[in-house]
Amino acid sequence: MRRARSKEKRPLPSPLVPLGFDMNIAAFLPNWIGDAVMATPALRALRSHYAKARLIGVMKPYVADVFAGGDWFDDVVFFNGGPWSQGVLAVARQLRQRHIDLVVLFANTFRSALTAWLGGCQRRIGYARYGRSLLLTEALQPVRDEFGQRKPSPVLDAYNLLAEKAGCPRPGYLMELFTTSADERAADQVWEQAHFEDYSEVVCLNPGAAFGAAKHWPSAYFADLARRLAGERGSGVLVLCGPNERQLARAIAKLADHPHVYALADLTAPTAPQGPPLSIGLTKACVRRADLLVTTDSGPRHFAAAFDRPVVTLFGPTHIEWTETYHPRAVHLQKRVECGPCQLRVCPLDHRCMLQLTPEEVYRAAEELLH
Repeated sequence: MRRARSKEKRPLPSPLVPLGFDMNIAAFLPNWIGDAVMATPALRALRSHYAKARLIGVMKPYVADVFAGGDWFDDVVFFNGGPWSQGVLAVARQLRQRHIDLVVLFANTFRSALTAWLGGCQRRIGYARYGRSLLLTEALQPVRDEFGQRKPSPVLDAYNLLAEKAGCPRPGYLMELFTTSADERAADQVWEQAHFEDYSEVVCLNPGAAFGAAKHWPSAYFADLARRLAGERGSGVLVLCGPNERQLARAIAKLADHPHVYALADLTAPTAPQGPPLSIGLTKACVRRADLLVTTDSGPRHFAAAFDRPVVTLFGPTHIEWTETYHPRAVHLQKRVECGPCQLRVCPLDHRCMLQLTPEEVYRAAEELLH
């Protein structure tokens, strides 16, 4: 039986579309890892609605690691930044070669819109920000308050609206991620070295935050929490880290001073010669199999939602509303202070928003989710 075709008006197919596809669609992905995860409902909607289209992801190389293991894209173009000849112009040239019929700009930068325009993308959908409206064929307005200022509102909703503007049904809030077999083998090595199979539960702690030091919860607080989880609950505790956070993870494990608390940095190469390298894929696989994640407001927090794992998120200088995930197994903790949320990368005062959030409060939230 032939499937009924939608009556929705779609862009005319390019005369140079690869065999088996009816059009070329490009998606410029955000640079922040958490934002990339929040774009997955909209990406899935594009993938489903334009089932015969060729979907091309335009992204930073490290963002590709977030999407690894899934069927998101038929082709990928890496946007490395740098000089124009290696950034905007190079990517625009690749887009022209692919004859893009529709581009959806999840990245809210002038650079992305300019690249899409120079790349000859016929239909260009994005938000009217940073003076790029004239570069778009369809510009959506961000949510503003009564004074015309941008109002904190979920990025997830904003991304979904882009997909709707492209003609998709409402995407919903189900974020998705996948792991590769290599990711899972790497996590198996970590679990074996820490003997986590002997524990009734494993809790991952994520103390890092690429945004800046203002999002950090004190290492002594993380160590206190780890010690209580290991000592009072008998949990196996794994302190996650990226390549630039090895010392932070080790410091927390050392301060915890408990045999059931491990720093991922000590279970991976080069510290452990037989261990796997640190990677986004390894972090995804560790979060996927954990019983709970306790994290700062950073990328791995969204991994938990995408894998439907319980998560306690510690908010300080940022508005919860921006990164709301609608995850039913999530607890958000934040102290109301007169100077926040300030959205600053480095605290100019005394970091009170994070210091007032005590290990006792976080432990109680963790226990509630573990029960």
